[in-house]
Amino acid sequence: MFMSLLIATFCISFAVSTLVVLFFSKPVNNIMKRIISDDICKAWVKYLKFAIYITGISSGVRIWDLEKYITKPMLKGAEIVSLTSERWVFEVYRTVIGTLQGIAWMLRVFFVFALIAYVIVRAFEMKKEHKQ
Repeated sequence: MFMSLLIATFCISFAVSTLVVLFFSKPVNNIMKRIISDDICKAWVKYLKFAIYITGISSGVRIWDLEKYITKPMLKGAEIVSLTSERWVFEVYRTVIGTLQGIAWMLRVFFVFALIAYVIVRAFEMKKEHKQ
């Protein structure tokens, strides 16, 4: 039962990450083309998509939280937590929320740095136009 939960949380976090990559693909491409106008832009976009997958899956599949289903607590008389249908629903919900939370933080950091880079690029462009 534990292996099923582990595989299910992995698949769910992968699917949620894929949806986020598809949803943010065009904005990320446009931002990177604006900031980095070279061929290296494609490589950075690929890396960012890879980072979204890694962040999403590692945030969604919480091994340390799932450990409670296979490890007996240290307390005397305590039992291993059983995987009921209610716990499955709870774990699926936590997987979706955890995946989205991790990706949201990563994208927030990306967009903050992208905004800073955009301001710098725009300042140089305006300076160049002003000289001409």
